[in-house]
Parts: sequence; structure tokens; C-alpha cells
Amino acid sequence: MIDLQVQDKTHDEARQGEALILDTPIKADARKLYIESYGCAMNFADSEIVASILSETGFETTGDYHQADVIFINTCSIRENAETRVRNRLSQFGVEKRRNPKLIVGVLGCMAERLKSKFLEEERLVDVVVGPDAYRDLPNLIEQVESGHKAVNVLLSREETYADISPVRLNSNGITAFISITRGCNNMCSFCVVPFTRGRERSRDAHSIIQEAKSLFESGYREVTLLGQNVDSYTWTSEDGTETVNFAQLLAQTASIHPDLRVRFSTSHPKDITDEVLETIARYDNICNYIHLPVQSGNSRILELMNRTYTREWYINRIDAIKRIIPGCAISTDIIAGFCTETEEEHQETLSIMDYVEYDFAYNFTYSERPGTLAARKLADDIPEEVKKRRLAEILAKQQAHSLLRLQEWVGKTVRVLIEGTSKKSDQDYCGRGDSGAMAIFPAIEGVKPGEYANVFIEKCTSATLIGRIV
Repeated sequence: MIDLQVQDKTHDEARQGEALILDTPIKADARKLYIESYGCAMNFADSEIVASILSETGFETTGDYHQADVIFINTCSIRENAETRVRNRLSQFGVEKRRNPKLIVGVLGCMAERLKSKFLEEERLVDVVVGPDAYRDLPNLIEQVESGHKAVNVLLSREETYADISPVRLNSNGITAFISITRGCNNMCSFCVVPFTRGRERSRDAHSIIQEAKSLFESGYREVTLLGQNVDSYTWTSEDGTETVNFAQLLAQTASIHPDLRVRFSTSHPKDITDEVLETIARYDNICNYIHLPVQSGNSRILELMNRTYTREWYINRIDAIKRIIPGCAISTDIIAGFCTETEEEHQETLSIMDYVEYDFAYNFTYSERPGTLAARKLADDIPEEVKKRRLAEILAKQQAHSLLRLQEWVGKTVRVLIEGTSKKSDQDYCGRGDSGAMAIFPAIEGVKPGEYANVFIEKCTSATLIGRIV
């Protein structure tokens, strides 16, 4: 993968398996919750909801699973290696459970529904299995386990949005935060398990979203990312039918909270992103000029097999609209190498669309067949692994060149950066992102601190990072 530093629905490898910790006073009698997350930003946001629900019943988070009374893994089924990681981790927790028989081990999220019988009955790895729409039931399920019963709730909901729950911000820098605006997905992409593991799409009450964003800003946060599997299809209608809010309107309402609250969003779908959304981004200075627009393939036949519901020409039309309405807008994408029956010529079309767009960032994978998907049922995974890997290597090499090219355009310019903290490599340097989402590193100076904006003159760059100084 190239530059996993942009926060969106895609997998940030640096965060996989991260234990989420809430900085609260330690109570001697509090039960300890250890929660580890895998997958996309939606999963990390869901872990915050889980911690919020359980904090109401007396749980505190811990970063050491040896101290835990309850261990949860929030899982992902998008890629095979995510499942392998989770299974390996469950085996490690099993060792701790043999030492402490009262320890409760549970699986949350997308793998829960699909593998519930394996986890509970065949492999006997866990005590509780909970799907992404059933987190409110966690206190009851924990009680069931404590009374000697295995517990499972993987029912999908057409209504649950957790709109009334204010997530605790785990491992937060106190500056940037996620806000979930939709749950589930109605796009039946043939390679994807999300509609089966997260259910049908439903949009969260717009008023609850705006209130959460306001509360975050008042608490010192300066950037929010609106999250959904497909944010552009967000549509909320009030119960009495007198009010309807679409995504463009929600963006505008969020941006109107305060000029210093920066707004990002992820993920957009090429079939749904409208000129109204693009014009809203252009109208508000605090909506970041950055769009994650997954293409998956540059070939129309492959896109049809993927059930993406757009063609190469439609995608290019949307790219042209972005560049016309928001000049200089950063664009990132997802690409799958070696999808079923993909020919060499079709792979070349993916490389050519990369040349046309010149993406700032890309998240690239070889095709991995997921059980239960339409592709697994109907299409042969017939591209040899060595061919997939070679095609992926060509995509990665091209993207690295494009990422460097796009970052070089910032050299010699001044970028308004939101300072997020100190650099991982040196506590003498700050790090933060500009409007485009690119990470900038620059020396810390007296009187400027994280959570503030700074004008940074960019002196040079690598293929992933801008390097400069505050002016």
C-alpha cells in the first residue's frame, strides 16, 4: 500500500490490532475492558461506541489484556489476512483464558455474523459473538456468559444507527475524531461482504450528527471525519416527513458550526457523488479539498463483473467534474489487482486510468475471494497468484511515482496545517495535515501547540511526507 496516512474507511496498517484506551481515572473496583480493533475506520469508530456502552455499566479500558476481565476483538471480513490475524490473536487470548477461567473473550463486528458457529461451537475460541447492530445488547450478553452460557447476537437491523450514543474517544489526540453518519450498505459489489455483515444502509438523524460535531468542537477537537460505507447516498428524513437532509446539506451544516472546524468525509461512491456535493466543498473553506473515490478497476467489463454500477467513462466524468469544480482537489482511490477473468489488456486500462487521474494516494490489493459474496458464488478466482502480485507491483510502482509527483507540487508553497502532535521520529518536530490530507513534518516552535493551525512553508518532500517550517 502507498501512504496509509489518510483517515478514511480503508485499512490503516499502522492501526491494525490497536488496543483502544480511554484516559479516565482508575477505580479500584472497576472491571477492565480490553478492546482490539482490525479493519477500517468504521470499526475503530464502533469500538468507541462499545466502550461508551460498557462504561455505563462500570467498565474501564486497559491497554494490557492480562489485566482484563473482558477481551473483545472488533473484526473485519474484507480481506483474508484480517481473519488470519484475528484467529492468531484469539489463540493467544486462549492461553490467558486457561490461566484465568473467568476471563470473557468475545468477537465483535463483521466476522461475527459470518463465523459465529465456528467460533462458538467448532473451535470453541470465544464466549460471546456480537454483530455490528447489537452492541446495545452487550451488558446483557456479558451477564449471560457470567451465568455459564455462551452468548450470541448477530441480528442485523434496519433502524440501528447508535444516534443517541456519544462515543468515548479512545486513544484520541483530542484534535481529530470520526463521526458515523450511516451504517450498512445497499451496494452489492460482487467482491464485498459488507452488505451481509453490516446490513442494509440507514442514515443517522442529522440533528444528532450536528450536535456531536458541535460537542467535539466545544471540547477542543478541530477536525471531524464523517464516515459511511457510501456517504454520498446519505438521506435522512424526519419522522413527521417535514425535513429531509441529503449529504451535500449535511456537509454544509457541519462546516457551518465554526470556520475552525475542519471537515473530512469518507467514502464516496462514483455512482452517487453529485455536482451539488462538489459545489458545497468548493463553497466552504473548512471542508477539505480531498475526496476518496474508489475506482477498483479501469475497465468497464471488470467493473460490471464487480457490480460497481458505473463504467470507466462515468468514472472519468466524475473525475473531470472534481477537477473542474474543485481545482487542485486531492483524490485517492482503491484498486483491486487480478479480479476474476481480468486480462492483461484490462489490467493496462487500470494503469491508464491511474495516469489520467494521477491519484494523491491509493490503497491497492490483490483480489481475495470472500466466502458468501456473489463473486465467490458465481465467478472463478482464476488469476494465478504470481500474476496478481506482478500486476499489484506495477500498480504500486505507478502510484508511488504519482504520490511523489503530487507532493512535489506543494514544494515552495505555504500550507495551512492542523497540528496533530509531535512527530513519531522526533519530539522536536510537529506533525499535521494540510487540506489535501498529506502529512507534514516541521520543527516545533515556542507558542504554537497541537490543536492549532499553522502556516507551514514546504521546503521538500518524500513520496509520503511534506517537510517544512512554520512561517
